[in-house]
Amino acid sequence: MSTRLDDVDSGMTERCETCGRDTPHDVSIQLRTESRQEENAEFSREPYRVSTCRRCGAERSIRMNNA
Repeated sequence: MSTRLDDVDSGMTERCETCGRDTPHDVSIQLRTESRQEENAEFSREPYRVSTCRRCGAERSIRMNNA
């Protein structure tokens, strides 16, 4: 079995529900607008943690301030 260079990572993995196993992911923080009203849109931005599986491309987002 060989290892491709793009499979080598810093060892940071997380569970991918689509793949059904722990895989490398790209993770970012995005500000998303939740209001549909244009006049209040600038006040309704919330941070989301977005992770994308490097193997299958499945994306998962979680709102970070669910207080």
